[in-house]
Amino acid sequence: MSKKKLFIIGNGMAACRLLDELAARGAAFQYEITVFGEEQGGAYNRIMLGKVLAGGSPDDIVTKPLEWYDRHNVRLIDRTRVVKLDTLRKQVETADGQLRSYDVAVLATGSQPVVPSLEGMNDENGELKPGIFVYRTIGDCMRMRERARSGDSAIVVGGGLLGLEAAKVLADRGLHVTVVQLKKTLMNAQLDEIGGEMLERQIERTGIFVRTGRTVEAVYAEERVKGVYLDDGTNRPADIVVLACGVRPRTDVAKASGLPVNRGIIVNDTLATEVPSVYALGECAEHQGKTYGIVAPAWEQAAVLADVLTGRNSATTYRGSKLYTRLKVAGVEVATMGISEPERPEDDVLQIVQDRKDTYRKLIVRDRRLVGAILVGDTSAAGALVQCFDRGDLLPEDPLELLCPTSVAADPATRIVCNCNKVTEGQIYEAVAQGAETIEALGVATKACTGCGSCKTEVTQLIARAPKRGALPLVAAS
Repeated sequence: MSKKKLFIIGNGMAACRLLDELAARGAAFQYEITVFGEEQGGAYNRIMLGKVLAGGSPDDIVTKPLEWYDRHNVRLIDRTRVVKLDTLRKQVETADGQLRSYDVAVLATGSQPVVPSLEGMNDENGELKPGIFVYRTIGDCMRMRERARSGDSAIVVGGGLLGLEAAKVLADRGLHVTVVQLKKTLMNAQLDEIGGEMLERQIERTGIFVRTGRTVEAVYAEERVKGVYLDDGTNRPADIVVLACGVRPRTDVAKASGLPVNRGIIVNDTLATEVPSVYALGECAEHQGKTYGIVAPAWEQAAVLADVLTGRNSATTYRGSKLYTRLKVAGVEVATMGISEPERPEDDVLQIVQDRKDTYRKLIVRDRRLVGAILVGDTSAAGALVQCFDRGDLLPEDPLELLCPTSVAADPATRIVCNCNKVTEGQIYEAVAQGAETIEALGVATKACTGCGSCKTEVTQLIARAPKRGALPLVAAS
């Protein structure tokens, strides 16, 4: 029996994970798999772009080198933009006018940057003037690296995760950096007002200037950028302007193809769109009215879709994801999970603010279960909290005990260390005992550190203290 043609539109992190899940299920025996990517080369971890901006090699963040596609019988068509699907004839049309026939198509188009229309930022051809950058791709980072010089000044427009990451890297390269954030607080999508203010204080201590509640209205540029005008009438000189104003689901291909689209591409519990043989996952997909901008939901969706496409588990469904992030923002530890503000009258809120230590911890409890948490500056309790949050465990009578990990610790065997891939401390110890003694080897064995990378420091520490292959077992002192 001939193989079906499976086309994956997009070569980002969701597509990359779907390829892994398909390979694990032997999908190459059922499908001829083709991946369309707009950028050159194999898939890479977009969350790690800061490493490239800081001077690292682009190869350091590549997760699928070209050899991987060849080895797994996957055809990669890179530097090619898909413009639409003819869902009746089952054909993909690319920007160069070519038509290719498919049997099953998966849209993994991800998200696109929100680029404000600022007076003076474009040349006569509509291109960004020299010195103005969108922070989104490896190419963006390489161009910024060429432009950035120690002693220059930089304006970063946007106080979310990407903007703060870019600001920290540029500051570390010796630039005078100012972050301009429209909202009252930084990272307003993840943090409440107190958490955002605490993060701002810590970031300003690194030498970065922050202007919240302000926006850039225009750019002053001749042949290249010279500065910006803010909405309060003030101006700031700038040799570089970085636009990191957030992202939105990329739905242009879906719209051109006549697929149902709201904020994202509407899918059901099997990640199927309303049109037969067309699926969507990742940041571009909308499930039960929700879109997700972090990697963990895309990982969960990829596993479900791989089951659906291969028939491995016909009963599998995607029921939505619990949101959890743990990362280092401009050098500051931050962890969030669930909701950031109470939603019901019965929700209890517990907050601890330590001004001298610049730490903030907040729990939202409903019916003795954790439904939300924010940790800024001190994330030591994150492991215990995410275990309670993920499993819906009943909390202690005094939930504040959870913020004292020395007194209420998560079971090391089941404590989740890598949330993206649900890898526990026990699994890491077991993998190390089997010979996975490096981050790279552990990633192959367990997938730890292959998502957002925020667990890398903790995983490195666990590897260092884990019993190695052939070592005598640890024996407690009597």
